[in-house]
Amino acid sequence: MTPLRLLNLAIVPALAELARCGIPDTQDARRFLLAIALQESGLCHRRQVVAGGAEAGPASSFWQFEQGGCKGVLTHYRVASTMRTLCTDFNVQPTPAGLWEAMRYHDIVAAIAARLLLYTLPSKLATTADAGWAQYLAAWRPGKPHPQTWASNWELATTTVGAK
Repeated sequence: MTPLRLLNLAIVPALAELARCGIPDTQDARRFLLAIALQESGLCHRRQVVAGGAEAGPASSFWQFEQGGCKGVLTHYRVASTMRTLCTDFNVQPTPAGLWEAMRYHDIVAAIAARLLLYTLPSKLATTADAGWAQYLAAWRPGKPHPQTWASNWELATTTVGAK
């Protein structure tokens, strides 16, 4: 998957769905969602890679959601209603297991969940790589963060969103 393809086929449609629910589609949101997908999966894996190289880990989608993250967007007071409604609209069972399973191949639903997870944060979306890193850590809470790749992923996302 290329960054531009993910942007056009998943992120833009996901943000259009959310705009109908009152969550604005912005360049910052597009960049952030793309940067996180690049950071989490390199746009190469829809299932977490474990030792030995097998795609069998507990995280699903290019955004690498675990079922706990799915539960979070299905129950957080700011986004639960929207996530549950959109699950129903996309014929996805609005349960942590149902959402987690659907996210592996339904990139629009995965992008919706990723944006809603960011929407649970108390502050506005970051507009710089450093602030983005802090927000990414707060929202995703990665077990093994890789700060050395974030700046280049942020820059690629910025370039891709600008080139759309």
